[in-house]
Amino acid sequence: MPNILCNDLCKTYRQGDAVIKALDHVTLEIEPGDFICLSGPSGSGKTTLLNMIGGLDELDRGEISIDGQRVDQLSKGPLADLRLHHIGFVFQAYNLIPVLSARENVEFVMQVQGVPARERRRKSMAILKEVGLDGLEDRRPAQLSGGQQQRVAVARAIVSQPKLVLADEPTANLDSVSATHLMELFRELNQNHGVTFLISTHDERVMRYARRLIRMQDGKVISDEIQKSV
Repeated sequence: MPNILCNDLCKTYRQGDAVIKALDHVTLEIEPGDFICLSGPSGSGKTTLLNMIGGLDELDRGEISIDGQRVDQLSKGPLADLRLHHIGFVFQAYNLIPVLSARENVEFVMQVQGVPARERRRKSMAILKEVGLDGLEDRRPAQLSGGQQQRVAVARAIVSQPKLVLADEPTANLDSVSATHLMELFRELNQNHGVTFLISTHDERVMRYARRLIRMQDGKVISDEIQKSV
């Protein structure tokens, strides 16, 4: 299970003449099996922090290590392997492949991992049923609603039970019933399989499930609290 250390993370972006501090000297430790929600207004640095931990963007300054391995120093090949085998991503934009069905989208990562076809199909069908998409497995993304596409993206992220799931606003397009079902599924994976979750959210329903609630503002961590989850 991953122990994640973020030390003095800094990242700036330019918007015209303005310099935006997306991360401003963020130091954070994420323990194995943590269930963490990042909250804060838009532009607070939540998504940037997720992207940095997942190796999707480069730091200006600082260090990130997962299980003692410096993510910020990995070359493209080892970094791709780390993401493929140990990290599940849930993006705001879904990032589904338009020409593939829901089942094929869920199977895609497992196919790259080399999982046999029969096992891929079994796992993908089971997880699609788990997220409430039973009977829709052959539909392509354009034939699904936004909420249904989000559930396909979630199924793809968790189907192979990665050590770490990074989720960016995973309930943004879900109704309250679907959001609750999704968070219960996340909690089951966390409690029964030790999957570590780091979730950015504006959703109070999601925050209630977190063991740790980290609040961010202007690229800084302003509070980090242990709380009783629902």
